[in-house]
Amino acid sequence: MQLYGLPAAFALLLGVCELAAATPLDEPLKPLPDVVIHNSVQVELGRQLFNDTRLSVNNSVSCASCHHLEKGGADDKPFSTGFNGAPLGINTPTVLNASLNFKQFWNGRADSLEAQIEEVVQSPVEMGNTWKAVIDTISRDPDYRATFARSYPDGVTAANAQNALASYERTLLTPNSRFDLYLKGNTDILTLNEKYGYQRFKQYGCIACHQGVNIGGNMYQKFGVMSDYFKARGNPAESDLGRYLVTRDEADRNVFKVPSLRNVALTAPYFHDGSARTLDEAVSVMFTYQLGRTPSAQDKLLIIEFLKTLTGELKGKPL
Repeated sequence: MQLYGLPAAFALLLGVCELAAATPLDEPLKPLPDVVIHNSVQVELGRQLFNDTRLSVNNSVSCASCHHLEKGGADDKPFSTGFNGAPLGINTPTVLNASLNFKQFWNGRADSLEAQIEEVVQSPVEMGNTWKAVIDTISRDPDYRATFARSYPDGVTAANAQNALASYERTLLTPNSRFDLYLKGNTDILTLNEKYGYQRFKQYGCIACHQGVNIGGNMYQKFGVMSDYFKARGNPAESDLGRYLVTRDEADRNVFKVPSLRNVALTAPYFHDGSARTLDEAVSVMFTYQLGRTPSAQDKLLIIEFLKTLTGELKGKPL
């Protein structure tokens, strides 16, 4: 065994000396909670709605059209396609573990999953529909009428449809990543390189923003803290304004919700603009524009190995 070029015996000695002091109980990150289903009928109703193209104005796209659960809950394209066949203006964030985020959308304009769902259906570029039309459509479906009646006293309503969808999305947690198992006490499940990657992740300061149970998703941060990412990238777009579009406060220009890093190995391309095609590129951008540091090639590889341990399970099956 080698630690990227270090002899095995020396690597093991370093591992014993430097990692022994930090046990999983001491760690700033915590494992994901188990999935709790409060109403299985509502969850199943939400699953059906999530996959139903009738939520869009021309029956062309569903929630699942952009949020591919088998691809980390996101899309594998920089920009998903809306109901009219045109690309959206911002990268699709993952729906997995989204219920643990403190806000929804890249610019944090929705306070809840229900508010996010309400907006997407009515978006002129995403689904292009109205909730009145959606409810009129699904009310004509006898199976939906029966399921809504079993789930909600007042049957088919927009609020109930949004609640059912949100109830389903709250079950889309991905526990039992190898990192979660490490945090729960199985210290042998990570390789020495992966443990060193986590150590470097903390030492370089990545954890300052990617924190909490979702390893992100609980704060805002400017994209380009140390230097101007957008000037270097060029081709400015409205979506680059981030939270400024919500608040019109200059302090919020280019500010975004910090994304979760859970399942990050599966959710390329990265960032709101989908500009980083690989995890390697994304880590390089973060070092340059957020940390203003240049890691050694070894440290960068170690961090990437750690990030790959954050891939969890969905519905009891590995992603």
